[in-house]
Amino acid sequence: MFAATKPNILFIFADDWGWGDLGCHGHPYVKTPNIDRLAREGTDFHRFTVASGVCSPSRTAVMTGHFPARYNIDGHFAWVPSNAKRNMPDWLSLDAPTLPRFLKRAGYATAHFGKWHLANNMIPDSPLPGEYGYDTYGAFNCAGEQMPVHEDAMNAIKFIQESHRDGKPFFINLWMHEPHTPFHTVPKYEWRFRDMAGDADRIYASVLSHADDRIGEVLDTLDQLKLTDNTLVIFSSDNGPARAVGSSELKLSYDTATGAGWGVEASKGITGGRKGYKAALFEGGIGVPFIARWPGKIPAGKVDKTAMISAVDLLPTFCDLAGAKLPSDYEPDGLSQVEALFGRGKAVREKPLFWKSSAPWPAQKTRPDHWVSYAVVDGNWKLVTNNDMKYVELYDLVADPYEKRDLQKERPEVATDLLAKLKEWQATIPAKPAGNVFSSERQGMSGTNRQR
Repeated sequence: MFAATKPNILFIFADDWGWGDLGCHGHPYVKTPNIDRLAREGTDFHRFTVASGVCSPSRTAVMTGHFPARYNIDGHFAWVPSNAKRNMPDWLSLDAPTLPRFLKRAGYATAHFGKWHLANNMIPDSPLPGEYGYDTYGAFNCAGEQMPVHEDAMNAIKFIQESHRDGKPFFINLWMHEPHTPFHTVPKYEWRFRDMAGDADRIYASVLSHADDRIGEVLDTLDQLKLTDNTLVIFSSDNGPARAVGSSELKLSYDTATGAGWGVEASKGITGGRKGYKAALFEGGIGVPFIARWPGKIPAGKVDKTAMISAVDLLPTFCDLAGAKLPSDYEPDGLSQVEALFGRGKAVREKPLFWKSSAPWPAQKTRPDHWVSYAVVDGNWKLVTNNDMKYVELYDLVADPYEKRDLQKERPEVATDLLAKLKEWQATIPAKPAGNVFSSERQGMSGTNRQR
């Protein structure tokens, strides 16, 4: 265990925020001075990956430290018929090990503010976020009352103040809506980019700028309360940026959890040269920003292009830093990355990573990089394969982080070894969800496991 004095932990998880959608990553017009401040005062890790190219499984990995396929969570939680059709549960099991529970047992005040999507607001009998180990929450994409999307930072600031008053270390998941659709623009921020040509670019820049300002308000609160030096702050994203396929005409859209706003045609996120985008298992879909600041502990102003950190590493890492003892029967799929955070990490990770998705094969012409259903990373190698595992591609992520050169024919022995490891892992995945993870709406649905 690391911590004698428990650090506060603030985990900021954006939604569809592309790797290149930051001022410090060279975006041509998006301004993110507050996130850029985190990069100046901390370390910018360029090799971080999430556990899925879409929302719900990515968030499952953060919460549990497990690959989401272990819970049959391969796509986003939708309404019950869609979940049933895709062999998914209707929510993350309450029996799953969760990060907030572990930290709460270690003496932390725990809170969640922002997007949930470990169930869905269209499933009224799904568990509320508070049942997973949070003392306080305000959320949307969950059952019950939907918190307005722009009140995330306000609630986080209040919780920080209360925890400081009570003398307790805090853990906060600040899971922001931006830049997911619909784009909920505010006149002040559209005015900030009023001279920009193109409505879609102005909308995209304005919502990211609004999110960055709210992050700045939280950082200012840490400064005012003199908590900055003992607070680990991480900024990341659940997956790569979204893209409109087909029509580019800008239209309004409506979400039952967050309300009306501009549609996906305003999605202008970039991946910094990585292949693919949201929903892909190439690096453009899973390679996202990861900036960590803890003054005096994490090196300031550093760019780390070698440490390969995964979302499944967050639970063991946070618990290690917090001195939170993990149950003897809990085995994370990730590993503690404290050494990497402190600038002493290795270029090649010691534990393999696996991904499972639902992707069409053969590849679609409109989405040529969205055919991968399984992937494995072991050492410097990454193998991707289609749904029947009969077609594979192989990449050396250290020499070729942008996945431009398929080495399967040059290194068939590596591809064979990785494919065998992938199939061995696949055999450990349950065939279908079971347990108390089904809505009462499944009653009467044919072919559905309705165990409660």
